[in-house]
Amino acid sequence: MIEFLAPALVACFLLACILGYFGLHVLQREVIFVDLALAQLAALGATVGHLQSVHADGFIVYLWSFGFTLGGAAIFALARPARTRLPQEALIGIIYGVSAALVILVLSKSALDRDEVESMLTGRLLFAEWSEIGVMALLFAAVGALHFVLRGAFLEISEQSRHPGRVTPRVKLLDFVFYASFGVVVTSSVPLAGVLVVFGMLIIPAACAAIFFDGIGRRLLAGWAVGALASGAGVAASAWWDLPTGAAVVAALGATFALALLATALRAEEG
Repeated sequence: MIEFLAPALVACFLLACILGYFGLHVLQREVIFVDLALAQLAALGATVGHLQSVHADGFIVYLWSFGFTLGGAAIFALARPARTRLPQEALIGIIYGVSAALVILVLSKSALDRDEVESMLTGRLLFAEWSEIGVMALLFAAVGALHFVLRGAFLEISEQSRHPGRVTPRVKLLDFVFYASFGVVVTSSVPLAGVLVVFGMLIIPAACAAIFFDGIGRRLLAGWAVGALASGAGVAASAWWDLPTGAAVVAALGATFALALLATALRAEEG
């Protein structure tokens, strides 16, 4: 059994590491649904790539997907000065809704069958292959190295995002690099894990860590622990009870968040 589950578990642990980190920034920037918008753009790009050829090469489809995601990263970075008039969450919602509608329109002209569409949009964790996990690990390592080098600048921008002021060209460039690297992670994760798992891994571990800890280091470690343990429990439950893997992982993350809220309430009563 463990040999069968090992690829899915490793994939979940990798996702927990990279998305747990990005989740801290997303909560700080108050752009909670940005990954849904980027994921929907990635799906739109993949759909357009498949439309060019029903038997399109996987790498070509990835390039289309990443190209659309990169466009979204540019929009989020360039639209930053307008936050005082238009909240960035409104822009994110517009991009998500329009992208979802365009996916439906493109699919109406596509020869993709239902299984291919479902696999593209919901993921296939239990059928992960070691080769694609290796590629994903290398991509995540490269993104992690970039963010380690620029960690000070990214943290400063995230902390200042709640108090928008004059935005310099340097901040715009760094914002674009941030969202573009996030786009690499989302584009690489969604085909394997699905939108729900990516969103759950991004927000819930970071939220649990924020409840109990201060400081970026402690929150990061706590988020990694929550993401790894909850996703591992979800994968095991999906195999044991024959449940959809992605939904089981998200449900386990949700249960963990509920326990965190309960622990907070009990601690408040004792205090």
